[in-house]
Amino acid sequence: MYLQVLGSAAGGGFPQWNCNCANCDGLRKGTINARARTQSSIAVSQDGERWILFNASPDIRAQLAMFPAMQPARALRDTGIEAVVLMDSQVDHTTGLLTLREGLPLDLWCTAQVHEDLSSGFPLFPMLAHWNGGLRWQEIPLDDGAPEAFVVPCAPNLKLTAIPLLSNAPPYSPRRDQPHPGDNIGIFIEDTRTGNTVLYAPGLGKPDANILQWMRKADVLMVDGTVWHNDEMIRQKVGTKTGQAMGHLAQSGPGGMIEVLDSVPAKYKILIHINNTNPILNEDSDERAQLIQHGIDVAWDGMHIDLSEKL
Repeated sequence: MYLQVLGSAAGGGFPQWNCNCANCDGLRKGTINARARTQSSIAVSQDGERWILFNASPDIRAQLAMFPAMQPARALRDTGIEAVVLMDSQVDHTTGLLTLREGLPLDLWCTAQVHEDLSSGFPLFPMLAHWNGGLRWQEIPLDDGAPEAFVVPCAPNLKLTAIPLLSNAPPYSPRRDQPHPGDNIGIFIEDTRTGNTVLYAPGLGKPDANILQWMRKADVLMVDGTVWHNDEMIRQKVGTKTGQAMGHLAQSGPGGMIEVLDSVPAKYKILIHINNTNPILNEDSDERAQLIQHGIDVAWDGMHIDLSEKL
């Protein structure tokens, strides 16, 4: 199994186009040690040729251009993308599907709730039906008690299991601020050849007993790293909502993501979906040093993890 980080930032990217917070201003002026980042998405493959895209960010075109494996050039029109799996129906995880319209039809896996949001509040499914048949919906099975694994045909050796997360639905969803299981999921991936496992959960807002048991099984954890402080955007005067209200768990403080990650044995612990306000983007910051002390890495665009051998 191979994992490629296409984008590692939260919505708006880094620097955000209309933001002059200390991080965004510092990156533009070259006064902080940081990397630019596009909006979060990863790709996973069992053979390095056929890829499953997890979320389709608004930055998808630039992300594909930066990853040569996505253009294998086997035919006049070609792509390495064989399927798409959506973790939720948020704008920054789905808008890239519009850019992929020239490559339709395409198999797309998501929960019934996400399909509902993308058929009404943000109607991507009916819109894209006008391009060669559009998106072919494959429903992700979801069961709190005994989740059913599913397999995407291009990667028959990878077993995928969806775990419902306690997070929030997007503003155009009828379930906004009253989330239901299936609005936001994490995906547990097991390579049946090597036994290596990955848990991808960029929208992990509140760990419960169910997700924690899956986190303990994973060799690689790639989880929500949106904000350092729950009230970070309020502190920096760039927003009025807390991280928790947006469906994200802060890294710092009692019960924060650092404490959660300290409690699990994964070999690789990686934060993704980093908001432009988060001080960990500055690689010389005290907050970044704290992550290093706890053995926690921060994803960057182009990060590659080779899991083809047993860890």
